[in-house]
Amino acid sequence: MNDCMGDRSEQPLNLGLRRARTYPGLASKKGGTSAKLQLMTDASTSPDAVKRSHWCNVAYWEHRTRVGRLYTVYEQSVSIFYDLPQGNGFCLGQLNLENRSETVRRTRSKIGYGILLSKEPDGVWAYNRSEHPIFVNSPTLDIPNCRTLIVRKVMPGYSIKVFDYEKSCLLQHTAELDYADGPYDPNSVRISFAKGWGPCYSRQFITSCPCWLEILLSNNR
Repeated sequence: MNDCMGDRSEQPLNLGLRRARTYPGLASKKGGTSAKLQLMTDASTSPDAVKRSHWCNVAYWEHRTRVGRLYTVYEQSVSIFYDLPQGNGFCLGQLNLENRSETVRRTRSKIGYGILLSKEPDGVWAYNRSEHPIFVNSPTLDIPNCRTLIVRKVMPGYSIKVFDYEKSCLLQHTAELDYADGPYDPNSVRISFAKGWGPCYSRQFITSCPCWLEILLSNNR
């Protein structure tokens, strides 16, 4: 059965980040409030980080075009954003591409504070800190033995476990599947900013989305 309404594993941002500390100078834009969001800091570019093995690479795409380099993540969490005051991490706003369409420009402007991607004991979580929904597809979010593509909608201020380690181990014993929108990768998560895709949307394929991320998880967790 198609799920167009979201996922039960979504949690309010303040619950999912209960162990995080306040990020200095960062306030919510909504309603003009000054309530600070609790965020984990990212130190992927620190000198000590290169001594450790990475747990994922992040690719940023605009429709069918990959923009910029792969961003390698070593620390437990990483911020992926367009405009984040004093933010460290993967800044999409700094990635240049000639002849961007107006659709891409409008969608990029909606990324804002973006997402926090966090590696936790039970899996990988994505926290939506923007003012617009994000849309997620992952092998561990799909319904077992179902060939229908499942895309979860995550509203602003909510989080979702985009990859479940235990469930992934169980799925490794099943046969590989081929989906209509591309090859099946058991360790890949796709996140689209502001625009959904799949059976519930006019855009059938992830490559029809203006701005999206491909999270390539390492097998060594």
